[in-house]
Amino acid sequence: MERETMCIQAGYQPKNGESRMIPIVQSTTFKYDTSEDMGKLFDLEESGYFYTRLANPTNDYVAAKICALEGGSAAVLTSSGQAATFFSVFNIAGAGDHVIASSTIYGGSYNLFAVTMKRMGVEFTFVDPDCSDDELEAAFKPNTKAVFGETIANPALIVFDIERFANAAHAHGVPLIVDNTFATPINCRPIEWGADIVTHSTTKYMDGHDATVGGVIVDSGKFDWMAHADKFPGLTTPDDSYHGVVYAEKFGMGGAYINKIVAQLMRDLGPIPAPMNSYMLNLGLESLHVRMPRHCENAMAVAQFLEKHEKVAWVNYPGLASNKYYERAQKYMPDGTCGVVSFGVKGGRSAAEKFMKGLKVAMIATHVADAHTCVLHPASATHRQMNDEELLAAGVSPDLVRLSVGIENVNDIIADLENALAEV
Repeated sequence: MERETMCIQAGYQPKNGESRMIPIVQSTTFKYDTSEDMGKLFDLEESGYFYTRLANPTNDYVAAKICALEGGSAAVLTSSGQAATFFSVFNIAGAGDHVIASSTIYGGSYNLFAVTMKRMGVEFTFVDPDCSDDELEAAFKPNTKAVFGETIANPALIVFDIERFANAAHAHGVPLIVDNTFATPINCRPIEWGADIVTHSTTKYMDGHDATVGGVIVDSGKFDWMAHADKFPGLTTPDDSYHGVVYAEKFGMGGAYINKIVAQLMRDLGPIPAPMNSYMLNLGLESLHVRMPRHCENAMAVAQFLEKHEKVAWVNYPGLASNKYYERAQKYMPDGTCGVVSFGVKGGRSAAEKFMKGLKVAMIATHVADAHTCVLHPASATHRQMNDEELLAAGVSPDLVRLSVGIENVNDIIADLENALAEV
């Protein structure tokens, strides 16, 4: 199926007389006739459900749809994008291990890595996504377990060179993890460019309506864990906490990574989405292929308007021919990038704040990537935990305004921007 059809039909195929829409299985537990029947599930001898903290049919239907959209082998939903980011790394890296990450990732992810996971004993090296080959090579250590980046950085809008970082990761026997939230699988499928694991905050474009918080992790099924068994003992040696199962042997390349997340991390940490949230996420997915082109079309028109406005100091949008990352965006996302535009208002921080007060259509919110047009000043919100040096390294200047262009009539959006700029 093409991606447009997958948005509607992938993941759940009703049988004769069954519900056309995915059923909401709002239940914590599942009944079995005998202890032996349930025991087979605990031993991972048969597939099925016994406790929603580990797995639930509604959640699995939606995970399967996203897995198909990304071209992966297995996927699991989480209760938030942050949980997905955490699990994607923690599943293969623990105390004493090292991970390389792009320095321009979302501020919440940066804080998770640089502060919280550092307390857990995981060391991170942050590299400029445009670093030289020598600088990238120097970042690797004997205990490096993964490389992490974002297809389109939030909010810096730097386009990640997926193929280059994948080649570097694979040369050192480790997987590349890519957060594909902004591009979505409609505009980019990182697995096709060498990524091994893909994550999303489904809260954004996938839900698309500012209604449900969630995340997803998709495994490509292409990374050979057993070929690098010494680096990944959690996947290649017996899990004493789960009947001694060796995930890479039991489930192979296509299922080891996700099954370990479900059997081990979900069991112990439990960030599972509510089935009702997954049902609502599926409703958003059904229109994803229609909404993304409109987001990109509107964002391009807005970026072109801002680029010509006398009160705008600079505009950053990968779809603009003048953008530094235009050629790279054309390589990875020829049909469009995303609906987020960053720009600076002449006059700096105070001018930006005054501009935001004049907006009527665009809403000041910490959110991006839904049907509504939203605006934010990251330096005083999502990235406020960073000092000026860290802000610049993350590609965030004090005057940066992040505008998430919605799917309203673009003329109304532009008129709103024009009126607000007139008050500066």
